[in-house]
Formats: sequence, structure tokens, C-alpha cells
Amino acid sequence: MTVQDSGRVALITGASRGIGYGIAEAFIARGDRVCITGRNEDALKEAVEKLGTDRVIAVAGKAHDEAHQAVAVEHTMEVFGRLDYLVNNAGTNPVFGPMAELDLGVARKVYETNVISALGFAQQTWKTWQKENGGAIVNIASIAGVSASPFVGAYGMSKAAMINLTLQLAHEFAPGVRVNAIAPAVVRTKFAAALYEGREEEAAAGYPLGRLGVPSDIGGAAAFLTSEQSAWITGQTLVVDGGIFLNAGVS
Repeated sequence: MTVQDSGRVALITGASRGIGYGIAEAFIARGDRVCITGRNEDALKEAVEKLGTDRVIAVAGKAHDEAHQAVAVEHTMEVFGRLDYLVNNAGTNPVFGPMAELDLGVARKVYETNVISALGFAQQTWKTWQKENGGAIVNIASIAGVSASPFVGAYGMSKAAMINLTLQLAHEFAPGVRVNAIAPAVVRTKFAAALYEGREEEAAAGYPLGRLGVPSDIGGAAAFLTSEQSAWITGQTLVVDGGIFLNAGVS
């Protein structure tokens, strides 16, 4: 079935696989044109081939690199002529352990990649298109940003900052640009594999809905938050967690 072009354009960071790729699939399915970014050029080429449409392009680079941010936005504008939606999905979590032993250099790297890069992409998108034309931004946070998450504290700290960044941008970019966040629980991706690999059934047992998330769960949420159906929603964090928070405090 041929999908009608929506006339809308999205830039999705960290989208060669996992959650970002799932969001790209959802946007393409509704007719959007999409630019995906990621560090690995070969992985991006493979993702473009899998997405299977001429409505997708890719720009390789590191999310925290300001030059890459500018190039990604500029190339999107050159090819598609507009930039309605930004999804800040790129992130890193290179450390596992207690905060008392956290290397501060690693903490800075996590914060720079997970938070500062999102701000940089938002600034570029705002200045280039959204300030005059409007649009929507979705920041991919985490339930680790709204609760204590033992041994992934640096990641959780950065995602809490991402949620506050969402509030700040929602206030400053209104009324033309809506800014919201999504806070997923564990989603079945390579990025999160250490949290469930080899014990997926056990991990899923803690979720009232009986399973871990999949990228399309987050793709659907991102599609909603950039649609007219969410036109009166901004500054919110949508928790997409299979009900895991329902078990909070239950012994």
C-alpha cells in the first residue's frame, strides 16, 4: 500500500537501530519524511535500506558534536525544505555501578551526550525552522530519570536533566513549538540488553502487562506526541513502562 506523503519532516537522532529506528518506522508509516542520525555510517546505510523508502536520508556523526548537529539540520533542510519535528533519542550509558565510585569524567560524557546534545539539536532546529514555522520536539528520557535506579545512576541523572530540559524548552518555545518527553522502561534493544539478556522471562515478570517494551511501543508514543491529536499537550513526560510503576512500593 502506498503511503501518502504527509508533507511533514522529522529529524531523529540515534536512529540506526533500537528505539530511534522504531520511531523512524512510525513516522515513515504515517507519511513523514525523515532524517536519521547515528555514529556508524554503515549502520545508518543499512537502516535506510531496511526502511525502504526515498523519504528517508541519513547523516553520520556524534550527537554531542556541534558541527554534526548543524550539518544534520542543514542537510535535512537542503533535501526536504523544512523541519517540523525533532526527536532527541541519541544517548549513552557506558558505566554500571554505584554513584560513590562513578568516574567524574564518565559522568561528564554521559551528561554531554544525553543532555547537552539534545539542547544543541533543539537550538539548531529552533533557529533554522521552528521559531518561524512551529513544530514539535520529543525528548527520549527514561523511567530512570523519575525514580532511583541502582547501578545506572549516571544515566538516570542525565535523564532527569532531560526531563527538566523538556520543561524549560516547552515554556520558552511556546506557543509555536510543543516539547514533550517519553520515559520508557526497559525496551528490547541492544542498548538495554544488559538489563534483560539471558533472563528476559524473569525481567518481564515484573511488568503488569507481562512483557518488556519493543521499539514500536515508543514509536507509537512519539508519533502521537507529534500529531494533531496531542495539539494541547506540552511540557509533559509520558511514561511508557508496561505498568512497572504500578508495582512501586508493593512488597
